[in-house]
Amino acid sequence: MEIRILDVIKKDEVVAIIPARAGSKGVKNKNIRCLQGYPMLAFSIAACKMCRGIDRIIVSTDSEEYAEIAGYYGAETPFLRPAELAGDQSTDIEFMEHTINWLYEHEQSVPEYFVHIRPTYPLREIEVIEKAIELFRADASATSLRSAHLASNTPYKWFNLKEDGYYKSILDHLTLDEANNPRQAFPDVYIPDGYVDMLRTSFIVEQDLLHGDRMIGYVVPGGVDVDAMKDLEYLEYYLTKNTSPILDYLREHYQKLEDWERT
Repeated sequence: MEIRILDVIKKDEVVAIIPARAGSKGVKNKNIRCLQGYPMLAFSIAACKMCRGIDRIIVSTDSEEYAEIAGYYGAETPFLRPAELAGDQSTDIEFMEHTINWLYEHEQSVPEYFVHIRPTYPLREIEVIEKAIELFRADASATSLRSAHLASNTPYKWFNLKEDGYYKSILDHLTLDEANNPRQAFPDVYIPDGYVDMLRTSFIVEQDLLHGDRMIGYVVPGGVDVDAMKDLEYLEYYLTKNTSPILDYLREHYQKLEDWERT
């Protein structure tokens, strides 16, 4: 990336970036599938609008329809992501570098920090996002922050299957009998999720990497990251029985997607 980008970093600015490509295959149009009448994308936008410390919300999408929906629910869509950066094999670093380059070329300014919010994780606690921003801004040596939750099962007990049909431990130094020890005998393991990540623009520009080796481990409560229809169906049921501040915010400020489409 252009090293000159470092000269136009706006100190202390925090921009939420929400990637929402249109080509999901597991659940078609997953990012705009509705929960209680509101698209999943709207839940992430609303969460960012409710957070202290976020100065701007940008949705990176390849779809004009998604961009229109994002705009209605309060996000900016200053560009459409090129199709070659929105495929099944596209990586996060690609859409982030595209965003940074676009802001540099068209606005001559880029934020110091990005809050990476995935739209497939619709239910969050606002305080958890705010704490992530606070922790990352306080640690100048951190290259990134990633949320994760404690794994209920440890992979230390898992096996690979060899070509000869016999198991081997996934760790070379563990025998099969040692891998059968109680779960409590092994270190805790954390599963990265879509709750919240923090990224530092200067690190991305200088290293062409997203996270780096000094990644703050940010442990969050477990939640639902929508990857299949059963996840969506569970959340729909959950929201009929439980309150959600984000859903309450949407109901107070915006029409449901199907109502908006009729206006």
